[in-house]
Parts: sequence; structure tokens; C-alpha cells
Amino acid sequence: MTDGLVFGTCSVGGLDATERLIDLFDRLGREDVQRVMTAGIAPAWFNLIDLARLEAAIDRPVIAVSFEESDGLESVLRREFDGDALSGRMAVYDQLPERNRIHVTDRELFVRSIGITREETFRVVKSHLEDGLLEPLRVARIAARAYRDIS
Repeated sequence: MTDGLVFGTCSVGGLDATERLIDLFDRLGREDVQRVMTAGIAPAWFNLIDLARLEAAIDRPVIAVSFEESDGLESVLRREFDGDALSGRMAVYDQLPERNRIHVTDRELFVRSIGITREETFRVVKSHLEDGLLEPLRVARIAARAYRDIS
């Protein structure tokens, strides 16, 4: 059930995604939010989300869900960036929690979480499945597309 939305942007290729998410959470003003779920860790061309910083700032568990298996972002980051741009991203990337595979219905998802156990992460993810899709992330995608269309 969706019970509130806030909108914001982060810069493509920047390093402000974490700050924008903290701002969105603060603007939402909902003390009853139990956890935050994101679709991946890089919402805008390697603008990485610092999951530990986000969790500390909002004082809620954070779950990042990926939908495809990969070797990770390190080699791509090293190819696309250098100097301070690379070191800033690697500082965030290197401290991310381990990515765990979870089998749901007929597919696999890959999750990172902080502030919540692996077992509880799996339970939460499975509890939000509807027709094989993660409902909170599906709704967020629809809302983001609508926002993009009017802005």
C-alpha cells in the first residue's frame, strides 16, 4: 500500500544520491516507515548510494535490490573514472555490504542490506512480492516515470 510520495533528483554521474535519499526521507516526514528499499545502488550513472550512511542518517534498515547477476561495478568504475572521481566512488563501493542471492518464485534477486539480518532481509523481500515483482519498487518506478514526464 502506498501512503505518501516525495520527489527529488540526484545528478547523473555525481556523488549526491545518498544525500538526496536522506533529504527525501526527511521531507516525507513519516516516523512509521520501518525500512527503506532501493532498486540497486547506483541510480544515476554510478552515483552510488552509501548504504551505511543512509541507514545511519534515517535510523532505519536499508535494503538494496538488484535484478541481475553481475561481477559488480569495480571494473566498470575503474574504466569510467579516475582520480578523485574514482576514489570517491571506490570508498563508497568498497564498504557496501555483501550482495546475497535470494530465490523468489521463478527468478533470482540480489540483495544488500544494512541494519537488518540476512534472514530478515529475505523475509521482507519475499513479503513484498506480488506476481513475482517487488511491489514497493514497482510503484516507485511508476511514480518516477510520472514525475519525469511532468518535469
